[in-house]
Amino acid sequence: MSEIPAKATESEDPSDGARAETASALACDAGHTLADGEGEVPVGDALWQSSPPGSIYDYIRVASFSIGPDGLVDQWSLRAEQIFGIRADRAVGMDPIDAFVDPDRRERGQRKMAEILDGREWTGVVPFRMPASPDAGDGARGEQGLAEVYVMPTRTQEGEKAAVCIVVDVRTLRSIETDLAASQAIFGQSPFGFLLIDPELRVRRANERFASIFGGTPDDHRGKGVHDYLPRPEAERVSAVLRRVLETGDSITDMHVTGFVPGSEERRHWSVNLYRVHSGSGRPIGIAWLGTDITARRAAAREAAAARRNLALLNEAGARIGNSLDLETTARELLDVVVPGFCDLATVDLYQGLLAGDETPPGLADGSAELRRVAFSSAVSDGPLTGSGTDVAVGAVHHFPFNSPHADALRTARPASIPGEEGGLVQSTLAIPMVAHDTVVGLAQFSRTKGSEPFGDRDRDLAVELAARAAVCIDNARLYRREHERALMLQRSLLPPGDPVASGLDIACRYLPGSVASGRPSEVGGDWFDVIELPGHRTALVVGDVMGRGLRAAVAMGELRTAVRTLALLDLEPAEVLSALDEIARGLGTPGGVQQATRAARRPREADLSEVYLATCVYAVYDSVTRRCTFANAGHLPPVLVEPGEPALMLDVPPGMPLGVGGEPFEEVEVELPEGALLALYTDGLVESRDHPLDEGLQAFVGALTDPTSPLEDVCDHVLNTLDTHHGEDDIALLMARVQGLPADSVGDWTLPREPRSVGRAREYARGQLLSWDLEPLVDTTELLVSELVTNALRYGEGEIRLRLLLDRTLVCEVWDSGLVQPRRRRARDTDEGGRGLQLVGLLSAAWGSRRTPRGKTVWFELPLPDGGSGLADPAEALLSLF
Repeated sequence: MSEIPAKATESEDPSDGARAETASALACDAGHTLADGEGEVPVGDALWQSSPPGSIYDYIRVASFSIGPDGLVDQWSLRAEQIFGIRADRAVGMDPIDAFVDPDRRERGQRKMAEILDGREWTGVVPFRMPASPDAGDGARGEQGLAEVYVMPTRTQEGEKAAVCIVVDVRTLRSIETDLAASQAIFGQSPFGFLLIDPELRVRRANERFASIFGGTPDDHRGKGVHDYLPRPEAERVSAVLRRVLETGDSITDMHVTGFVPGSEERRHWSVNLYRVHSGSGRPIGIAWLGTDITARRAAAREAAAARRNLALLNEAGARIGNSLDLETTARELLDVVVPGFCDLATVDLYQGLLAGDETPPGLADGSAELRRVAFSSAVSDGPLTGSGTDVAVGAVHHFPFNSPHADALRTARPASIPGEEGGLVQSTLAIPMVAHDTVVGLAQFSRTKGSEPFGDRDRDLAVELAARAAVCIDNARLYRREHERALMLQRSLLPPGDPVASGLDIACRYLPGSVASGRPSEVGGDWFDVIELPGHRTALVVGDVMGRGLRAAVAMGELRTAVRTLALLDLEPAEVLSALDEIARGLGTPGGVQQATRAARRPREADLSEVYLATCVYAVYDSVTRRCTFANAGHLPPVLVEPGEPALMLDVPPGMPLGVGGEPFEEVEVELPEGALLALYTDGLVESRDHPLDEGLQAFVGALTDPTSPLEDVCDHVLNTLDTHHGEDDIALLMARVQGLPADSVGDWTLPREPRSVGRAREYARGQLLSWDLEPLVDTTELLVSELVTNALRYGEGEIRLRLLLDRTLVCEVWDSGLVQPRRRRARDTDEGGRGLQLVGLLSAAWGSRRTPRGKTVWFELPLPDGGSGLADPAEALLSLF
């Protein structure tokens, strides 16, 4: 609200003084509206200012209006419009009593108005009601209010009696009183030093807390500046900050200020918050200073600085040491933490015997065993640290003299402080034995060069803690390496040796452990593959993956692989093999086997205690005679087929549930493979990676199979090289087979009627076929065995009899009939006239057996070829041996 300096006027007429007061009030009321430019504009004897000075009128809502001789409003100020909400064109001509006073008080109001117009002054608190808006309906009443009214008589130019009214909203006055009381309480009772600084950067007001620190009463600090409290450089800095806050309005939080208090030479520190303060009209009137003493906190911070640095080193050690299961990498991680943050040079020596896998190498107890330097780091030199009088390079094997402090530290498992050599670079060294699980695994040395602070007790304790953490990680890496190597040996011993050989298939395979693929150690996985020869020149191709890592997965893989081979030799259908394998997988984690696992599944608490073994597997059986392949899948990735002249495609084999889940049957899909086609079975390590989706890896694998006519070994190498950037975290198993069906002239197939003459015909067919194959040495044995099988089919079988001879790496003879009863070999007594046929088959053949077929059974035997290196049993001697 603008202040208007005016000359005092004297008048014998009381109305003259009232008129002057009215003019001043009206001028105050209109001060905001008459100032229409910046700067100061003189008007008569008054000086109008363009911005309010921040007086109380900025906060108190004061309005004025005048009443004419007729008792009606003849002037209405702008502030009155704001308070009452009535425009001047509507207010002028109103009867204020009728407009604002309740009906039950209007009679008294009219008397007061008459007294006022008669020349009497009046002051009082009047309840009023604002007139209803013109848009309100009939009977609407305005808002209730309470006003403090100052009424002063005056006269018009014509000499008629009139009145000027000054109105203040009482609610605003009460709010101001409350705000002042709250402000006083906050300012006076604040536990922090509180200052109000004016735009000239002088203290306008200080609270008791500030005065108690700097002496005197709060009034004694009024008018002082920051130079009265702070040294000159600090005062200049703080003054610049105060000016910036005053100009920009940006607050400052936790500004640290350093100075002294009267009567003390101790340096004190304060944390200061600054913010700009505004008047009710928004004009900046100063800066609020809120400060608290942080001297004790700073002292505690200095005391804790070393501890924080140590904790930071320990935290960094916890985050960086042990991220790898490689011994050398773990040792380097320790040195990366301590150099140069803790020391200038450092080395790590580990016992050579422990690195080689020995649990208790000679000399371990007395500290004289050989050590290998696995890591060195320096912030000042590239040369190796001299520990025993000679330089030791990284990777070199050495030992410390028996009477040296290094050997003593290894013997006693206690740290040793070693002074630097005269004229050398090193000032002092800490030899810290690396102890893990009560076993010393090596020695860490930390050295500081001349010019650095010597090691203290706190440094030694920190070095022991760092070495202990690294020792545990190194020992874990050592144990992991040992177990990893054993698991890898176990895993490789369970895989097929060399390149498997199968009838009608050219096979190539690859197996890469995860550590080889990624270039860093990783746990052994449960990937496996197998090629199993079945009767009738058929071949089972198997690829599987046990979920999980480590020795547990490798052992589970071995059990499942053995079970697959056993089930395959029973000549079951692929879906039946997977169903039986699923039962076996469910029993692996339970000591009682499948039945106990089934019972545990019904009791959730016991099910939680049993291990769960899950695996994926694809099982395929290829018949080299028909070139048909039957697939069954247990949650594995689909096989890939490349036909000559066609792009590679993934076979649509229903995936089924993984082994170990149970409850779901498996489906079979039969596919005829053309001559020269390429079939690829693989595990997810080849195509899956955390860097890209599985679909992207599958497409990359399919795209890599572009030339199926190349040698299979080259195709395997091409796939692995192409997908090298797509794998590495898991083991990789790849099994590829090129189809080479059995030629038609290598198959002899006849159907025989169910009559006794078929035995002779079978011998004739077999003799003629073997002679055409130039296998005359096998004729007599084959005739005898064919005669036995056909005779058994006539006696115990059903339906037509089918005889088939297959020539590949061996000679296979098969006799089919529709009977479901499997032949059983038994031992005949000396007096029995029969029962020796299958014994004879077993004596004269390399292998024999029977299997079920969709329409009956097949009994077969296998004979080695004459040039195969294995001799044939003489039929006559075999017959005599049965009696």
